[in-house]
Amino acid sequence: MPILPDFRLETYFSRWEFSARFHLTASDAQSMPVSELLALADDDGRERWESLALGYTETRGLPALREEIARTYDVVVPEDVLCFAGAEEAILLAMQVLLEPGDHAVVLTPNYQAAETIPLSICEVTGVVLRAEDDWALDVDAVEKALRPNTRVVSVNFPNNPTGAVPDLDTWQSLVRLCDDRGITLFSDEVYRGLELDRPSLPQAADLSPRALSLNVMSKAYGLPGLRIGWIACRDRSVLDRLERAKHYTSICNSAPSEILALIGLRARDHLLERNRGIVAANLPVFDEFFARFPELFEWQRPQGGCVCFPRYLGPDGVEAMCADLVDQAGVLLLPSSIYSSELTETPTDRFRVGVGRYGPAEALDHWTTWLEKR
Repeated sequence: MPILPDFRLETYFSRWEFSARFHLTASDAQSMPVSELLALADDDGRERWESLALGYTETRGLPALREEIARTYDVVVPEDVLCFAGAEEAILLAMQVLLEPGDHAVVLTPNYQAAETIPLSICEVTGVVLRAEDDWALDVDAVEKALRPNTRVVSVNFPNNPTGAVPDLDTWQSLVRLCDDRGITLFSDEVYRGLELDRPSLPQAADLSPRALSLNVMSKAYGLPGLRIGWIACRDRSVLDRLERAKHYTSICNSAPSEILALIGLRARDHLLERNRGIVAANLPVFDEFFARFPELFEWQRPQGGCVCFPRYLGPDGVEAMCADLVDQAGVLLLPSSIYSSELTETPTDRFRVGVGRYGPAEALDHWTTWLEKR
């Protein structure tokens, strides 16, 4: 496999994520201490934690954890689930398993960089843009036009990072049908599912299609990124078998403590998701008020789902300079649009990512306000 390009987001975060005073671009919901998570444990979860032996675990994941993951789906059963060390390992191995040189893939833009750079390292890839002028709408006709006889994968992410976009149900089902009718595997990154406020969550791809892959993780909607527990659900067992063999070359198995804590979290998922939706709901009016104070500088749109969104910056200095000066001078970290540039399509150059899923954004917004007013 060729050497992959620098992961722009992680390179940027390595400089600022833990040194900036205010992390206003976080992609995850508010985390919690282990003690708070353990307080949610049922008797079985508590006993598993207290008696845990720190040995190797099963490559596919703790059976009880896979059972609990399967309960988050309508059709998927535990045998359709394979656990990974976070979502990134799952993306890497899925693209290596599903694609070969000579194949073709379709990927939406803007996107989480790995969604395009990994398939690009293997085969030809065509990008299809979410339409910013139409609330980041998914154009299924554009996806269909991008398909080729050798298209093997269509890769999507909803709720979308960085835009917060969520397609309507008819559009989503049309995309699933298109892929199934053409014998194409739909790879669906669903890591923000469950943080929608004003609409129901979309049905998961692995429930709708016998060949689709649904990706999820404890990091985003559940707010437990330190566990590094993700999974793929797929009803095509032959694909899971190949993924398991690929995992033997990476993490081999997951962390035993993380699996138990993830099990506890998933058994308390209604509580976690309600808590995290509440944080987003409480934060959005705070962001509404901030952006309304500076209509000449910003175009703001609430995310349709998830806890990230992609406002527009209208200032004459440009978004790259604004983000660089803001973190350097006021300690407020944002992600400029260059982090989401694409080799596949043009992407907006005047946007920046904001995270709305963590406690206490008001102080950061106050510092941002002061900084803007002094310029």
